[in-house]
This record gives sequence, C-alpha cells and structure tokens, in this order.
Amino acid sequence: MSKVNVLVVDDSAFMRKLISNFLSEDPRIQVVGSARNGKDGIEKLKELKPDVITMDVEMPVLNGIEALKIIMKDFPVPVIMLSSTTKEGAENTIAAIQSGAIDFIAKPSGAISLDLHKIKEELVRKVLSASKVSRKQLIKISSDKYLSTTQAESYSKIEPKDESRVNTPVTKGLGLSKKIICIGTSTGGPRALQNVLTRLPASLDSAVLIVQHMPAGFTKSLATRLDSLCAISVKEACDGDIVEKGTAYIAPGGYHMRTKQVGPNLVICLDQSEARNGHRPAVDVLFESVSEINHYTKVAVIMTGMGSDGSKGLVALKKNGSVKAIAESQETSIVFGMPKAAIATNLVDEVQDVEKIAQTILKFV
Repeated sequence: MSKVNVLVVDDSAFMRKLISNFLSEDPRIQVVGSARNGKDGIEKLKELKPDVITMDVEMPVLNGIEALKIIMKDFPVPVIMLSSTTKEGAENTIAAIQSGAIDFIAKPSGAISLDLHKIKEELVRKVLSASKVSRKQLIKISSDKYLSTTQAESYSKIEPKDESRVNTPVTKGLGLSKKIICIGTSTGGPRALQNVLTRLPASLDSAVLIVQHMPAGFTKSLATRLDSLCAISVKEACDGDIVEKGTAYIAPGGYHMRTKQVGPNLVICLDQSEARNGHRPAVDVLFESVSEINHYTKVAVIMTGMGSDGSKGLVALKKNGSVKAIAESQETSIVFGMPKAAIATNLVDEVQDVEKIAQTILKFV
C-alpha cells in the first residue's frame, strides 16, 4: 500500500521536527520534506509533490494564508493549517478555510507547543482523511471556494437583516412558529455552512441550530464571519438564549447544545457533559434533544464531515413527529463520512449538492 506523502511547513525548527516525528510514527504516512516559511513551502511543493501539506498560519517571509492562496490557485493540494487558539489565530484560521484549507488543528499552547502530543492522534487522522479528497474537489475549492465572498455578499443583500429582532420580547420567540432547522457538519463544514446560510432569507420562518465540530475559541470567529455575510443573523449560542426565527445559533466549541421548551419558547442549554464519539459539541446530542420537542415541523441536515455523528440523532428525530432529513451529496462533500452514515439509516428524504440544500430547506419550511 502506498504511503501518504506529507510536507511540513512551519517557521519553528522544533515544531517541524515534532510534527514530522508524530506523522512518521504512523506506518501509513511518510514525511517527504519540511519548509521554514510559505515561500520555502511552495518551492518544496513543486519539487516534492506531496499528497498533503501541514502548514503553520503565522510565519515570516510568506505567511500560511498567503501561501495557501498561491497553492490553491497554482498547485491544488490538500492543506491542513496549524493555528494558535488566540482570537487573532481563530480569525486567521477561518480566513484560511475560506481560502481553501481542507481542515485545521489548534495548537494547544500557542506558537511553540510543548504539549503538541495531545493532538498527535488528531493530526494523523486529519492527514489521512485529507489525502482522500479528490482532485476534482480541490479544483472546485480553488476555483470558487464553494461561494466567493462577493457572491455571499450579494446573497446577503437580497433581504437586509431585521435588526429589530435583537431585543425581541420573550413572547415573540420561536415557540409560536413551530418550525426548527438543525444542521450538523464537520470537516469542510465552514464553507458548506456559508453556502447554505447565505441563501436563506432574513424572513426565514424558523431558527437554525448548528453543530460544527470545532474546538473552543473558533466557533465565535466562524459565527462572526457568517453573520457578516448572511441575511439571517448568525451567532455563537449562549446558555439561556431564547431561540428566535431568522437567527442561526452555532454551538460553541467544547459545549454540547440542547434545547428545551419553556412555555411557548425554545431555550438553548449548553453543558460540558461527556464527549460523544470524541465530539463536544456533538450532532447526535443536538438532534436527540430536538427529537424531544413536540408540535414542531423539523428539518435535519447533515453535511460534509468525518465519522458518523448525527446518524443516531437522526434515528431519534424520525421516531418523534414531522421530520424531513437532507444529506449532502458525495459530489460536493469534502469528506462523505457523516452524510454517508446518515443515508445508510434509510431515513434521509433528499440527498442534495451543497448549492441546493438551502432551496430544499425552504421547500420543507
């Protein structure tokens, strides 16, 4: 079996050695070279032709984001970014995903991480997963990033945000509209979410509850970026939020998100209970929670991602009430794991390319 060839790009010699050692310990991976900055990385890419690149975000001469843009334009190859968990690091990571990175890994302790061994397993898993992304997918990402910022801004201008919702009284919560949309996604999710959410109108007669697998600190930057592009409001969920139509709530990294009925309203509950299949937030937890809500029309969407999170929750949802389920197609999924597992339950009503998911949601609500 041929090995996955990896190029490691990082300005820290210590980090280059540590990452290289971690990857080389897996018999399925071979580190073919390393580079000390983005410029050096591009030269090594042309010479070594790796299957996957791991790249630091913050580097001298040419930083990770600028190098990534050149790579995706001229030499499309799967790139996994390594980022610090600072606010600036999180914002840069979201920008890197927008620019074509397949995935990212958060460094546990900033720029030089002596405890990087904590993410060894994640690093290996994501490199192997990235190596399976098809060239067709990479070319699509490099050509249009799924939805360019210009396109997204044009969608968001179709209907301006209704800022009056910010201070809506409790009695105007979603409880009276009886519709709820819940979305689960992982690897490739930020781009897929942008594609779907920017196509939803400000007048959407439902709230949207979202689980995107991301560590703490990154979901707020994702929500802020999406909010700037969408006609609906997008925010990182807070414990006790009253769920309102026309607003999307993203579960914060490190917290499960559930909902409960309080009078005529739905209220968001966050907790740090045990991770489910290695995930917190987990899609299964959200879907199971929504399954317990009565007298609602529900739409469940499972998009690109590794693993099978969401499929058990989908089974729970379908056992109770009116539920329509949508899965992203293999053609547009960066990683087809989660949608494939959902489809395997035989409970999915429609399988759609990511560009058509918003339209399908609107048909159901």
